Amino acid sequence: MKVLMRQTTLALLLCIAAAIGNADTITIRADSWYPINGEPGSEKPGYMIEMARKILGDAGHSVDYRLMPWERALAEVRQGNIDCVVGAYIEDAPDFVYPTESWGMDESAFYVKKGETWRYTGLDSLASVKLGLIGGYAYDDAFDQYVQSHPDVVQYVKGDNALENNIKKIMGGRITATVESPLVMRAKLKDMGLQADIISAGNLGEPSDMYIACSPAKPSSKALVELIDAGTQNLRASGELKDILDNYGLTDWK
Repeated sequence: MKVLMRQTTLALLLCIAAAIGNADTITIRADSWYPINGEPGSEKPGYMIEMARKILGDAGHSVDYRLMPWERALAEVRQGNIDCVVGAYIEDAPDFVYPTESWGMDESAFYVKKGETWRYTGLDSLASVKLGLIGGYAYDDAFDQYVQSHPDVVQYVKGDNALENNIKKIMGGRITATVESPLVMRAKLKDMGLQADIISAGNLGEPSDMYIACSPAKPSSKALVELIDAGTQNLRASGELKDILDNYGLTDWK
């Protein structure tokens, strides 16, 4: 039965791939958000990039993946100049074309310098801090509305090294806290050798699904996300998804 299901899924993949037409190179952009996506060309470019390459490669396509500031990546995909971004929440770009299958779940947490007594206890607790956030990111509806109406509590950074810059600002006392994915923050702090210097100060909201999200301006996007859905199911059924996640010390979110 499993063999038959896999053969059926593979046949579906090929049919959907044919519907995409001659788009044999799929372009993917995002800012560095390791382990979701990292350095292009490295042995570990991020688990979502490995998923994309495997799914699209099996369907006869190649992947052109490069880093780009998040706001610019969203703009380029929205205009149809790029096919997809990875690591997106639906709140980041509700107009994009999303697969049914998410590519992970994560949450947002506040981080402060060790020794800082401030903790997040609700929106009212933000009045006493200076936050460092990444431009273009969506965090939580109520939180996003709060910071938009209280610009005095926020400093925004952009670019490929935005998280690293926010961490440096915390260490230098220029901001009190930042908000980040625990998965991403753990990897970045390890890379910077600051695991003992930056600590969690409370979670923001509930865990959310993360996706590869494709251009609303490209007619091929609907067939592309159908291909991605079928490919994701095939990766999970074959055990290849587990192999990819194991390489990053992660487990399946389902």
